[in-house]
Amino acid sequence: MRRLKVLLFSKYSRRGPSSRLRSLQYLPLLQEHGIDVRTHELFPDAYLDLLYHGKATSARYRGLWYGGKRLLQLLREADFDLIWLEGELFPYLPMWIESALLRSRRPYVVDYDDALFHRYDMSSSALVRRLLGRKIDQVMRGAVCVVVGNGYLAERASSAGARRIEIIPTVVDDDRYDVATHDGAGKPVIGWIGSPATESYVLDYRELLEKVCERNQARLRLVGAQKAVAGQFEVTQPEVVEWSEDTEAGAIAGMDIGIMPLRDSPWERGKCGYKIVQYMACGLPVVASAVGANVDIVRHGENGFLASNDAEWRDYLQRLIADPPLRHHMGSAGRRSVEEHYSIRQQAPRLAALLRSAGGS
Repeated sequence: MRRLKVLLFSKYSRRGPSSRLRSLQYLPLLQEHGIDVRTHELFPDAYLDLLYHGKATSARYRGLWYGGKRLLQLLREADFDLIWLEGELFPYLPMWIESALLRSRRPYVVDYDDALFHRYDMSSSALVRRLLGRKIDQVMRGAVCVVVGNGYLAERASSAGARRIEIIPTVVDDDRYDVATHDGAGKPVIGWIGSPATESYVLDYRELLEKVCERNQARLRLVGAQKAVAGQFEVTQPEVVEWSEDTEAGAIAGMDIGIMPLRDSPWERGKCGYKIVQYMACGLPVVASAVGANVDIVRHGENGFLASNDAEWRDYLQRLIADPPLRHHMGSAGRRSVEEHYSIRQQAPRLAALLRSAGGS
């Protein structure tokens, strides 16, 4: 079998969740399937540091420089069969630039794990909406295959006229996640994992979480939030844990219940529910907002609960806090869900076959 040469244009290094989970974590397994991938990231880790520390303007100016570097990378590469693209080549640049470059090179596959198109078609800027509102639709239409993480994104690809659409959920390497073992002693820990970019979702439920923890003798752990977030809680002082790829699984295993709150808006409907998969990989029961891919991953009452309002959030959290056997039962069901559907070992062969087909191999 001929080895396939793929040129991956990711958005970030492994530090960026979308790049790490949608492409970079697959590279060793793809190599086993005869696929060699060369990677060019658009934004270095320093760019993420600026974003996470609230310096978006500085990051935006540097983005122009990084775009120039990407252009040179694309023009210099010649020995490859297929382009694998995360979202788009050049954020906030019109499609005609990307079209001119992509059409003159090789066929491409494009991947989406969130509703990137809404940054343009729902922008507060009329100019952005007019110039870029349909850009991602054009990127989708030009691809030999559009890979998406959930049904909401697949619907957009279909309406855009994509030639081929494949849904591959965002998954974990379940070998990295040990199943949590708790004896029910001590205060139960309600846990959340995310980043400074998503911490606002847990802050939306700050008062509810404080009351639940206070009334039920529970603790709150936030992994990946900024340290300053703790100061926004008045009654319950959350434990804020710094995120790293090496320690995230252990930080989750120290929880008893995993939560994924979301707002119900078009942007959130495009999210792929990765936090839920992480919790389940550690054998935790989950409580999640009944939004987007959460509804597909959580089997309500079996491996977790889906909550649609504050009353349901309170009820489900309190039920799990009060019932360790229920936590264990749901957590075990969640782990099985991961092993059967949301494991990299399950999805890597699908991705490899897809890339080979798209690359004409």
